[in-house]
Amino acid sequence: MKLLHGGDYFPEQWLTRPETIEEDFKYFKEANINTVTVGMFAWSILEPEENHFDFTWLDQVFDKAEENGMKVILGTPSGARPNWLASKYPDVLRVNERLEQNRFGGRHNHCFTSVNYRERVRIVNEKLAERYGHRENLLMWHLSNEYSGECHCDQCQSAFRLWMQNKYGTLEAVNQAYWNTFWSHTYSDWSHIHSPNQLGEMAVHALNLDWRRFVTDQTIDFYLHEKAAINKYSTDRPVTTNFMADTEHLIPFQALDYSKFGKIVDIITWDCYPAWHNDWETEADLALKVGFINDLYRGLKEMPFLIMESSPSFVNWHDINRPKRPGMHKLASTQLLAHGSDSVLYFQMRASKGSSEKFHGSVIGHVPPERNRVYQEVASLGERMSQLDGLVGSMKQSDVAIYYDWENDWAIKDIQGFSKTNMNYHHTLHDHYRPFWRQDVNVDVITKNNDFDGYKLLVMPMMYLHSRDLLAKVQAYVEAGGTVVYTYMSGMANETDLVYDGGTIPGLEDMLGIVISETDVYYPSQRNQVKFQDASYEVHDYATVFETTSAETLAIYGSDFYQGQAAISVNHYGKGQAYFMGARTSDDFLSKFYGELLDQLTIVGNSVAKSSDSVSVQTREDSEGTRYYFVMNFSDQVQTVEVPQGLVDVSTDLPVEATLALKGFEAMVLTSK
Repeated sequence: MKLLHGGDYFPEQWLTRPETIEEDFKYFKEANINTVTVGMFAWSILEPEENHFDFTWLDQVFDKAEENGMKVILGTPSGARPNWLASKYPDVLRVNERLEQNRFGGRHNHCFTSVNYRERVRIVNEKLAERYGHRENLLMWHLSNEYSGECHCDQCQSAFRLWMQNKYGTLEAVNQAYWNTFWSHTYSDWSHIHSPNQLGEMAVHALNLDWRRFVTDQTIDFYLHEKAAINKYSTDRPVTTNFMADTEHLIPFQALDYSKFGKIVDIITWDCYPAWHNDWETEADLALKVGFINDLYRGLKEMPFLIMESSPSFVNWHDINRPKRPGMHKLASTQLLAHGSDSVLYFQMRASKGSSEKFHGSVIGHVPPERNRVYQEVASLGERMSQLDGLVGSMKQSDVAIYYDWENDWAIKDIQGFSKTNMNYHHTLHDHYRPFWRQDVNVDVITKNNDFDGYKLLVMPMMYLHSRDLLAKVQAYVEAGGTVVYTYMSGMANETDLVYDGGTIPGLEDMLGIVISETDVYYPSQRNQVKFQDASYEVHDYATVFETTSAETLAIYGSDFYQGQAAISVNHYGKGQAYFMGARTSDDFLSKFYGELLDQLTIVGNSVAKSSDSVSVQTREDSEGTRYYFVMNFSDQVQTVEVPQGLVDVSTDLPVEATLALKGFEAMVLTSK
């Protein structure tokens, strides 16, 4: 098995210039490209008229890849339907939330419920699977592209009502779960249920949650429909699709619950497009966020993932599309491998000559490869990756888990309380991830599907939407000897966003050894303090007022009407311990708090010492127990780091000193072999 290096290739754009395709494969080979992904947006070429198919050009691509020792990832074309299909079957186009039907255009402009769309997708997918399903160099199937969006058409409304009936059984159960006596919203007929939209209802929070759950389930159902067509003729190759992240803030993609979706894909893949060299954060801060997403997507199946798309330089949709500085591509790609990726794949392999992506970064750009810095850096990375094939299938070992939940994320955005501007669930996750990142402690970001066994520390920030099942799982973990950290704004509401009687989910306060009375909220300029071990640390945004019952007080508030009361506590519960962090604190407190907790739990990082927090050291181990150290400098200045003795530089196969001096944006991979 090899690490995959390659990406999205669109030879259908160059069929009138076959010499370009011939040239491309020559350049691919020189750049150590071993994989091409084809077919995603080629429906109008594959099926130019209904039931008239032309696969000649795709046959040639498979042959050309095989001649050059390359694997093919074959995409299904459902991400962009042809014009003839939308003209003949207009119901395949989406209806927006204002109940207006879209016209033909764009990519994700199709209804996942449409019977006609599903049938045409089935036909073309079966044709592809029948023809290519047993090609020796077919590596895997890539269904559609970046599934996303929603449709509010009549077919989707009917499907949503059926979904609701299957979930709740009766309208009485819906009305109770939704608290529909509020504002006289009681349903008296199933036809009254409609998707949230600007022309109707958007303030029933349980409805908003269920609609998002339905959109996830309907998207998954469409994926399974596509997969069934493939599996009719091809059952021995993995099937997947590419997940996403919010590219501006590097947070989990919000439109779909990937913890559900991740269970039914064979391999997790995602599209990684950080805005490197921006003017609002350091490279190290951005790298932290990329690391968090990597650790989350690796955790979805607890196995290595694939980067399905990345850019070798710039993108074309940010406000400012800046090229990567020299060395940044190898550094950024090395980070992806360090956190568990078995690939670095690109969008795109050759730049389009026209339309919206003509200035998106590419391996082969408009400037010829011979004088193209980006191409040279891609080739250099490909050489490094060819030396790391032992990594394939290897995992990071983590003692620390941070818990993330998509439904909790959705509910917090709808909360209509506390503050409109500083809920900051994602910032809080990053804040609690940062102390481990700085100390080079491997972290798994986990979801409701993961087991907690085996982790020494479980961190659960801002778990506002909290089910009884989840609490029982946490209680069992702590009773067995685990350590959990909860924060302010946790355990307030159930799965339909109804507030628990008493204000907190029954059993949480008992485990934490506290009684919560209220949550104070600060204006942006207001501050409090927590006093912890003879030092004072800043508090902003939120402060939970609570009393301890069986818990030990670790820190107290410095001012306001709850001055001197507990702010941070720990309770011994079974064989374990449960911490409660009642206030949103400054970074220096989190570093101090988690630093001491790591020492207490004997959790150690991957490096001995380093000159700057801009250096990250991550590890992976292969099946034979060989450990690889990824030593990465996310700054443009020389930095030093201590590493274990006896390591060898993978690139040179030469021993390295225990003290390394890393150049700006330099990344090294070391091993004990």
